[in-house]
Amino acid sequence: MKIPIDIKTGSVKKESENKDIIVGIDLGTTNSLVAIIENDFPRVIKDESGTEVLMPSVLFFDPEGKIITGQEAKKQLTDYPSRTIKSVKRLMGKSYADVKDFSTSTAYEIIDSGTDQLVKIKMDENFYTPFELSAEILKSLKSRAEKYIGSKISRAVITVPAYFNDTQRQATRDAGKLAGLDVLRIINEPTAASLAYGIGLKMDENEIVAVYDLGGGTFDISVLHIENGIFEVLSTKGDTDLGGDDIDNDILQYWISQHAGLSEKLSDFYLYGKLLYLAEEAKIYLSQHENYAAFLTEDLQLNLSKTEFFDICKKWIDKTINACESALRDAKISVKEIQKVILVGGSTRNPYVKQRLSEFFGMTPHDALNPDEAVALGAAIQADILAGNRKDMLLLDVAPLSLGIETVGGLMDVIIPRNSKIPHKAGRQYTTSVDGQKNLKISVYQGERDLVANNRKLGEFILKDIPPMPAGLPKIDIHFLIDADGILTVKAKELRSDTEARIEINASFGISEEKMAEMLLESIQHAKEDADQKALIEATVEAQNVLLATDKFLIQNKETMTTTESQKIKEMKADVEKAIQSKNKNLIESGLKSLNDFAAPIAQRSMDHLISFSLKGKSLENSSEPEH
Repeated sequence: MKIPIDIKTGSVKKESENKDIIVGIDLGTTNSLVAIIENDFPRVIKDESGTEVLMPSVLFFDPEGKIITGQEAKKQLTDYPSRTIKSVKRLMGKSYADVKDFSTSTAYEIIDSGTDQLVKIKMDENFYTPFELSAEILKSLKSRAEKYIGSKISRAVITVPAYFNDTQRQATRDAGKLAGLDVLRIINEPTAASLAYGIGLKMDENEIVAVYDLGGGTFDISVLHIENGIFEVLSTKGDTDLGGDDIDNDILQYWISQHAGLSEKLSDFYLYGKLLYLAEEAKIYLSQHENYAAFLTEDLQLNLSKTEFFDICKKWIDKTINACESALRDAKISVKEIQKVILVGGSTRNPYVKQRLSEFFGMTPHDALNPDEAVALGAAIQADILAGNRKDMLLLDVAPLSLGIETVGGLMDVIIPRNSKIPHKAGRQYTTSVDGQKNLKISVYQGERDLVANNRKLGEFILKDIPPMPAGLPKIDIHFLIDADGILTVKAKELRSDTEARIEINASFGISEEKMAEMLLESIQHAKEDADQKALIEATVEAQNVLLATDKFLIQNKETMTTTESQKIKEMKADVEKAIQSKNKNLIESGLKSLNDFAAPIAQRSMDHLISFSLKGKSLENSSEPEH
């Protein structure tokens, strides 16, 4: 079901009025783009100067707190690295444990909360989630498109890597909503690239395609099976720390090895920056020429031949070929079954990449399109299909509004996002929040707001007789299934005991298209306040859990703590309690960070003491022998 709405009035548009342009957005790790269909052809929109289509996915926080994005933000990376954020996409939908290695390479501060909470970034006294920062990039792309078109943009298709999980995809949807966009579909980047080449647009197609995506900082290879316009990801492999930037750095290191004394000169920050710039310039130049030469200083000339360049590239491209082999194994197909190879990402302009891929796959890769633009162009084609402008394409029925359940704090956890194809099945695993909990009430909601109070309740049921266990130990699977008739079935099962319950709901019963349109409009109008309220509730719930854990910590570690340490923790605990009362999210998170930073080394010391005590008098050589 498609519901065209007027974003200004909230009314449902008549078919003749439905002229809204739906944009396609490639929200990239290094660069982002926005594209539209113009005169029946996809087109990437340039910046206001009419020169650049790529917008660096970079944000700069000026001293007044204003957020600057794109090229102007990228210029601040050298002078203000701690106030400039790049590659925020790598943080989407992840906890600190997922990104702790990445955090060591950033000048800005990524917060370790000591829990499984999603990661946050600290800037001055404020704490930001990756989706809030991604929303700023999307706002800039939205503004670029609106200036070009001359009218408001309210709907979009956004691409994500094929390996993104549900949490990362939902974070991308949330970013779009916060940017004032109704995200009609989240599609995989390899699918978008295939669409850009016209693959999958014919209903009688049946082929297997490999999409090789090598960007500035990331690489992935996806194997797709395309049949009757349906894209199935058979496998995906990659490396989030492999890209053209690594080749630049190795060119730089090669020149250092060739020139005695150059390493000492690079203590000059300007010379180091210039050398890295020349390394990138050499990489690009050698894509079309045999030799490169440039002066770093008046008396120091740098040279690089294409043969030397290929030798430098080899170890990195070897890694990508190994990933291709692994992806084919996972897909359970041979290289001979691949019918097309598509190149995506600026680093695929490298002739050595094309040479190695031709040798491996036994065919010439598709590279007619600008590899930087292919994903955005495909997103625009998908957007055009959703707009109903391609009459030859079959539009499958979709869920008109998101479906989910109520979680702690009255938040809506979406399980089936709006515009998911029907029939559809999705699920997620939950646990209990109270020790010894025997029953769990599951309330099902429909809507686009972050708080269930603003959404429509469809029904509820109780999962009874859960074996009493400590909070967090039960594993409860909740699955949503919408069948072809639009009937929603919700099942809940505790995996340790096989306790099960279910409910059936007519998901679209009793709600008009006008009401749906109103709910969609409100979700966009209130996106900022909803996000703020959600962040406050999440911070409060996290703080309350930490306070309970702190009480246990003080009792369990009483013998290993000094009186001063114990008193300090109690004072910091009181500060967190005051912050909760103040209902100030940043104050709560600041208090939690201070408490965690102070308690972490004490916890480590206590653990060391416990291990030492446990091992006292035991021989490590015999530690594997069972005790009698």
